[in-house]
Parts: sequence; structure tokens; C-alpha cells
Amino acid sequence: MSQPAEVHTPTSVAGAAYAAAGVDLERGYEVVRRIRSSVDSTRRPGMMGGIGGFGGMFDLKAAGYHDPVLVSGTDGVGTKLFLAFQTGIHSTVGIDAVAMCVNDVIAQGAEPLFFLDYVAIPTAEPTVVADIVHGIATACAESGCALVGGETAEMNDLYEAGTYDIAGFCVAAVERTKMITGAATQPGDVLLGLPSSGPHSNGYSLLRKVFFKDHDFTVDSLLPELATLTSPSGSPLPLGEVLLTPTTLYVQPVLALLRSGISPHGMANITGGGFFENIPRMNGDLSYHIQLGSWPELPIFPLVQSLSGLQRNAMFNVFNMGIGFVLALAPDDVPAAQEVLRTAGTESYVIGTVSAGEPETESGKGVHLHE
Repeated sequence: MSQPAEVHTPTSVAGAAYAAAGVDLERGYEVVRRIRSSVDSTRRPGMMGGIGGFGGMFDLKAAGYHDPVLVSGTDGVGTKLFLAFQTGIHSTVGIDAVAMCVNDVIAQGAEPLFFLDYVAIPTAEPTVVADIVHGIATACAESGCALVGGETAEMNDLYEAGTYDIAGFCVAAVERTKMITGAATQPGDVLLGLPSSGPHSNGYSLLRKVFFKDHDFTVDSLLPELATLTSPSGSPLPLGEVLLTPTTLYVQPVLALLRSGISPHGMANITGGGFFENIPRMNGDLSYHIQLGSWPELPIFPLVQSLSGLQRNAMFNVFNMGIGFVLALAPDDVPAAQEVLRTAGTESYVIGTVSAGEPETESGKGVHLHE
């Protein structure tokens, strides 16, 4: 007896045609199955619905806001992704994607509410995408931010095998009367710095040039200058893992400070452009005096300066130099602010002061470095 003719549903026909073009729908479905628990771990008051809708929904009233201003931010991870490709470690760059967004919006006193991610990849390898999204969800949960949606786009004719790009978008809210714009920053304020974990996600085109083009290091190189940076087991970290150290998340310490009743006059996320670009964003009419040596030095930065031959000002114009977030505070608020931040899990350092506007520095900005 002959076998019955195979019946093709529209889905199976479309799937076969798409697979022939290099996009496997089943892999996409497997990605969704793998990331569902990660997404669910980020639920918070105000989040509506779940993964799979056409749009992510959020209820501001349920989140407790009465007269909110929405603050949004979007960013990517940049060429730091090449380190993920080279090492095969994909679980940390998702943290970077979130941190680059939430650290921006918190600088205006806004609480991150929800996040959406975009992953563009030649082939949606489920384990790779799941690792990326797990990192995103981990950072969202730590920031109290719901992961309400995202997109994984397979584009094998645009991206090379073994590569991908990721970006994120965050929406935050702050009560109108509690916004921090930086306009209150004034001469006499004290600059309080929160430590970074390393270069975060900035300056990686330069870092890769210095380590892998100008010098013959690889991601597996063990450099004596970085020997103090170790894994949880105590073994030295290879260069690739050092450079993949994820961006510090500042949301919870800063929110703890704001909820304590201490109101910074200004805040700055030290991102692309380093000290010279970002600190004056609090108030561009003032000058900011930075006391060098007032915070612990991370070994990656003197190593980069030594290998690159960059002058000090150039380093501060590219990298965060060990300080990832800066607050301008009234002097009387500093001791209490440091105690709140310490209780919330982060040390802080008095790194400088604010004065009236002065002549421009070599960088053309209002930041002055002092020995």
C-alpha cells in the first residue's frame, strides 16, 4: 500500500523556504523557549502581559507614579563585542547593554521601569542568544527594570558567522518635582565618585588596537600587570576576560541615595568621552576640579597608558579611569551620602570640587586635573 501524500501546512512550507534562505524558524522558536524564564525573572510592579505580544506594556499608576516625567535612553555595547566573539563568552555583554542605558537615565534621578533588547545575528543559535538574554535579564533584575520585550533578527547576508550586534532601549520615570537636571550644581559643591569595574563599554576600539594590533597579545594572554584580577577560584584572569568585565550598574545605590532624602545637585554617568565630556554635562557653566589619586587605581588603565603612550589628558578624555559615576553634592550632605551608598553596596570617594567657570583646559572642557 502506498504511503499517503505528505500534507504541508503553510507554516511548514514557509519554514522550509525560509530555512533555504538561511533563516531557521524553529531555531527562533527555541530561542523564545530558552529565554522565557529569564524574562519572567524581571517582573516588577507595573509590568503588564508577558513575552510574545506585539508591544510591551507598562502601567505607571501601578508602579506608584502620580505626576511622572518619562526619561528614555538607548545604547549598544560597541566593539567590546569582538571580545565576546573571540572568547566565546556571551553572558556578560547583555549586562553591558542594560548598564549603558540604565546608568544614563538614573543620572536624571529617574527609576528604570522597563527595557527592550535588539539582537541582530546571522543565525539565531539558541545557546548564544539565551546567554545574551540571560545577561540582559540579570542586569534588568538587579536594576529593578522589567524586560518587557525584544527582537532577535536573523540576517546571515549582513552579519558574518560568529558575530552579532546587540542594543537596548530603556524607559524610566521620575516625579516631576524630583528631576535632577544639573541646574542646581553650584560652586562649593563636592564631587563624589563611584568606582567603575574597568573600561565598562567605552574605548574598546582603542583598547583592541593597543593590545591586539600594536602588541602581540591575545585574549588568552596572562599579563603580570593584571595579576591582581582573579576569577572566583583565585586563578589569574586572561586578558580577554579582564576586558569583558561587565559595566557596573549604579541604579540601586543611586536610588537608595535619592530615597534617603539626599538630593544631589547633579549627576553624571562617565561613559564615552570620559571625565572631560561627561562631568560638565551636569552644568556646563561651571568648572570641575579633580584631585588625582583620591580613588583606588585600577591596573588596566596605567597598563593601557604605558602600552599606548597616551598622555594623561587623553586617557581621561576616553576612559572612566576607575570612576564610573559622579555626583555633585552640598558639602554637608557628603558624610550621610557616603554612608547610604556604603549600605547600598558601593564605596564612594571624594574626588573633587566645583567652582565658578574658569578658562578652558587643554581639552577645551571645564574639567581641571590636579596632582
